[in-house]
Amino acid sequence: MVSLSKKLTAPIIKSSTLISTVAKFRDEQLPFIPFSQLQKIKQLESQVVSTLEDCRSPSQIKQTHAYIIRKCLHQSSYIIAKLVRMLSKLNVSTRSYGVSVFSEVRYPNAFLYTALIRGYLVDGMLNESVLVYNSMRGGGLIPLSFTFAALLKGAASESNADLGLQLHGESVKLGGFGADLFVVNALMDMYLKCGLLDCGRKLFDEMPERDLISWTSLIDAYSKAGEMNCAAELFRIMPVKDMVAWTAMVTGFVQNAKPREALECFERMQSAGVQTDEVTLVGVINACAQLGADKYAIWVRNVAESSGFSPANDVHVGSALIDMYSKCGCLEEAYDVFECMQKRNVYSYSSMILGFAMHGSASSAIELFEEMVQMNVKPNAVTFLGVLTACSHGGLLEQGQSFFEQMEKAYSISPSVDHYNCMVDLLGRTGRLEEAQKLIRTMPMEPNAGIWGALLAASRVHGDSEIAEVAAQHLFKLEPANIGNYILLRDAYAKAGRWEDVLRVRKKIRVKGLRKNGAAACSWVEGEKGVTHEFYAGDSTHPRNEEVKEVLEKLMERVRGDGYEAQVSAVVYDVEEEEKRRILMKHSEKQALAYALLVGSEGAIRIVKNLRICEDCHMFMCGASRVIGREIIVRDNLRFHHFRDGSCSCSNFW
Repeated sequence: MVSLSKKLTAPIIKSSTLISTVAKFRDEQLPFIPFSQLQKIKQLESQVVSTLEDCRSPSQIKQTHAYIIRKCLHQSSYIIAKLVRMLSKLNVSTRSYGVSVFSEVRYPNAFLYTALIRGYLVDGMLNESVLVYNSMRGGGLIPLSFTFAALLKGAASESNADLGLQLHGESVKLGGFGADLFVVNALMDMYLKCGLLDCGRKLFDEMPERDLISWTSLIDAYSKAGEMNCAAELFRIMPVKDMVAWTAMVTGFVQNAKPREALECFERMQSAGVQTDEVTLVGVINACAQLGADKYAIWVRNVAESSGFSPANDVHVGSALIDMYSKCGCLEEAYDVFECMQKRNVYSYSSMILGFAMHGSASSAIELFEEMVQMNVKPNAVTFLGVLTACSHGGLLEQGQSFFEQMEKAYSISPSVDHYNCMVDLLGRTGRLEEAQKLIRTMPMEPNAGIWGALLAASRVHGDSEIAEVAAQHLFKLEPANIGNYILLRDAYAKAGRWEDVLRVRKKIRVKGLRKNGAAACSWVEGEKGVTHEFYAGDSTHPRNEEVKEVLEKLMERVRGDGYEAQVSAVVYDVEEEEKRRILMKHSEKQALAYALLVGSEGAIRIVKNLRICEDCHMFMCGASRVIGREIIVRDNLRFHHFRDGSCSCSNFW
């Protein structure tokens, strides 16, 4: 094993006393102290330690230090270790004060060395902490379990796997630490945070005993790595499950876009009588937001309030509920939560602004932004993302440009690629394609696929095949296997009447063997007994498929009679027009609407779709809302569409 002293040789610690103290005094004999006097010293030490713990400022620490010197206790490793730790707690630099205090102690013990090591780690000085460890080992002292735990935590925080491996070797070489649960947990945490999941699992499997920390750390690591099957299996065999472990599973499912599993896990947690905290609630609220099912939203809010986390008093839960209701299509309920909050911060304001933006209420988003500024709540990057999105969805070019300029000038916020994406989208939607192209050229970062995709989509809508070519060439390099970019370019050529180029793009698609990949188009809607039903484009496997088909055909007749004409251009396949109509009939959101009508759902019909709604389905939903006399709310992957009496909240601008 490579020694630590060879690995880190930079002489960062300049005090020669620190390096030589133990070697200089280790052979000297300590004077004999009578037992009665020793008792008095212990009492005095306890009093001094109590005084140190009550210190609230560096000046109080210095006064207490002076008292320690007067009472000749400056050689007590016990007291000086406490002093060094208090310095770290009060954010006093270890390098300046801590080392000078430490260097005055003739016989520093392992506790004092560990206090200095921790102090350096608190200051973010990992190399210096390792040099202190080298000094301690050079003086013949055996480290404590706390010593290893502190150094391993430092290695984990900087993802320094090399140092972690050396510390692991040291712990094995010294013996005894392999059975120390505190050290082994720290070792496992180091491996997991350094991305060495297999090493962490091997250590876990070899542990002679495990506690809740051991189990939960590994479950959390599997979740973050996207291996939820491994996390779930580990959780299943976990002997005792506490709130932290349950929360790790709930948030793990949410982070891996498995909202149903998260909600099912939370239901089991409730059934097991496990206490719910703020972190669990925010996780399950996010699961509801992903799923977009309002029935879960009501349930989760009731759970939050019954658990003592009312949105009126808890700004984190309140902000999460605003986001959840917004994504479930319940904008009024989201605003009710916002209104009831006694305290609002930048997160609650930003959540509500984003909610208005995704529902197409651009004016409400802008009004709330202005109110926020008047209330002296400073907007952040997310706030501006919300208000720019609102401008983009509403076609408010001048306001959008004004907000974009304010970011840096008024608030010193550098626009990210997402903010530029909003501006390119806004310029493109309003037909300012050359301005959008110019903005892309002036970006301080490399444009990503989202930027070029927004320009290509806008070029297709406005029939500018030349700019479409420029955007497409960049996308072909960034996403060579994405057939959607070829289709958009093909459609731009078709709109411009460049039929030879249309044929050329089609040939490229065939030669490259490109196929429509990624997530299948899917829509889900709530059915009988609150059960959510999924429908896939072109799929006919639903148990009530024939009934759904019959309802849809009858609805189609009524909508056609009201003036609807199928937008066959929305079909990307090169087939006959009648076949295109048949394909459009099987789009997932149409099937979901027919199923909702079949089961006789009441009130607004809420449909969630994983992809962007197509032009044909958008027009169909407009007509359907008029002939059935009900509101239809469709949430696609970009925003909400509220269809009422033949029109949409987006004013056909999406």
